[in-house]
Amino acid sequence: MPESVRIWLEVAHHAAFRIGGWAFVRANAGEVSGTAGGARAIDLERVSLAALAAALAGLPQGVSVELHTASPSVLAIAGRIAAAQAGENPPSENLDLWAQAATALRRVRLATRHAEHAPDTPSAFTAAWADLARDRAKDKGAFTAAIPKPNLAKAGV
Repeated sequence: MPESVRIWLEVAHHAAFRIGGWAFVRANAGEVSGTAGGARAIDLERVSLAALAAALAGLPQGVSVELHTASPSVLAIAGRIAAAQAGENPPSENLDLWAQAATALRRVRLATRHAEHAPDTPSAFTAAWADLARDRAKDKGAFTAAIPKPNLAKAGV
């Protein structure tokens, strides 16, 4: 059985400008990796779904994932998918990303944890990168990029 994977995931969204950014740090089998991304003309639901799908991408089938986030929109995704599968309140927008998130969640055993952005924690680190990604998306448009290894050394994982 694969060992547990820890992921810290945060999103940053500016509703008035419709720009969003996200970042995650993943600790998996002693390796630390991270990715950030963002886009223009995006709503909070879409950026949250894209972030979760990216964070869970490439993980092995059946792995246990401990997801730490302070984002209410990310924390609500698993419950919303379960409710939609039971026929309650199915999504009507962003169906492509809802499908990606549902597929990713079927492959893993997810436990979510509400994170606090205390200084020098992985949650604060990912929140700062999500803000940076949102700001970059404002100028550059849609992107996804790996967080450099020297920066990941400061993530507090």
